[in-house]
Amino acid sequence: MNTWFPVAQDSDFSIYNLPYGVFSVSGDAPRAGIAIGDSIVDLKALAATGAIDSLDIDSAVFAETTLNSFISLGKTKTNGLRLAVQAMLCDENSALKANESVFVKQSDATMHMPVSVGDYTDFYASIDHATNVGSMFRDPANALFPNWKHLPVGYHGRASSIVVSGTDLKRPKGQTIPPNSDQPVFGPSARVDFELEMGFIIGKENGLGNSVSTKDAQEYIFGFVMFNDWSARDIQKWEYVPLGPFLAKNFGSNISAWVVTTEALEGFKTPGPVQDPAVLPYLQIEGDQNYEVNLDVYIQTPNGDENLVSQSNFKYMYWSATQMVAHHTVNGCNIRVGDMMASGTISGPEPHQYGSMLELAWAGSKPLTMKDGTERKFINDNDTVVMRGYAERDGKRIGFGDVSCKILPAE
Repeated sequence: MNTWFPVAQDSDFSIYNLPYGVFSVSGDAPRAGIAIGDSIVDLKALAATGAIDSLDIDSAVFAETTLNSFISLGKTKTNGLRLAVQAMLCDENSALKANESVFVKQSDATMHMPVSVGDYTDFYASIDHATNVGSMFRDPANALFPNWKHLPVGYHGRASSIVVSGTDLKRPKGQTIPPNSDQPVFGPSARVDFELEMGFIIGKENGLGNSVSTKDAQEYIFGFVMFNDWSARDIQKWEYVPLGPFLAKNFGSNISAWVVTTEALEGFKTPGPVQDPAVLPYLQIEGDQNYEVNLDVYIQTPNGDENLVSQSNFKYMYWSATQMVAHHTVNGCNIRVGDMMASGTISGPEPHQYGSMLELAWAGSKPLTMKDGTERKFINDNDTVVMRGYAERDGKRIGFGDVSCKILPAE
């Protein structure tokens, strides 16, 4: 597939990708766009040219500040538009080429949250991560809880504090338990940690009381984003019994600004690990349901150096996104357009593939050395964590762009 539009060979936003996002320029109202190379196709402006009239999409959805209404039109419309734009970008005589004003430089744009997130669920679906954490804090011989291989473990998180890449977060405060003490103290967390995850956005409603099968689950997933689910490990250690994470997690999570559709990712599917013991029938899947996406994590120190600390891959997930949707809805729970689910920390089997500082520095016992000679057990004030993800196969590359965030000092 060849495009007349200039796109660098290593661009995340190739002609095969064309992800959706929400942007603004010079204080204008946010609106919908599609990324191509270092530019954005302004969908509101494109609709005004009449070039996509045949798709029968109400152009008002492109002027909204989130993609929710557009996504709710269904995949026939959303992927139909993506394919139409793809065709125009490959046609030298297309209306798109004749209207340069439809394109906006990404460097001139401000990116916004692509969706309004109604509900958010975080899973714990990486067997390597779960094994590492269980080995660290419990018995290595029994690192996984008895239920772990039978269902995708998850919890309901806080939707309001999910923010777009580039939004900085303050170091959270809360109760922690000092070493050799049984009395808590209050103050800033000393163990702020990133969690390398992938998130996916729900694009179809099932209605209260209706389950979604693994066979149909992909129809309910609009697309994927990179997801940094921040954690305060010392706060979490004290608070999580008996009901799980609370203040340690709800102070903020960052997502990448562009939503890569399931259709774009179709060519990068790969088999998941063999699930042993066999899962119950409602969780059984057919065909390849994992995705081979390279995931890199960098710590940018205050002097500007980028330090590569993790190289993982989405393919290592024990539980697939389709299984997460099926389990989430098996009891009749309704999911809605714009809802977000996240994979949980994505760790691979090798130490350099671990997806959190908790694992990389092994609870602080093995600090990482940065280029400037300083050490990191967890994330310091004014450190910026940058995550990048991309898939490559058969000469095709699609990526997610950065998800970045600086941790600011607590007030």
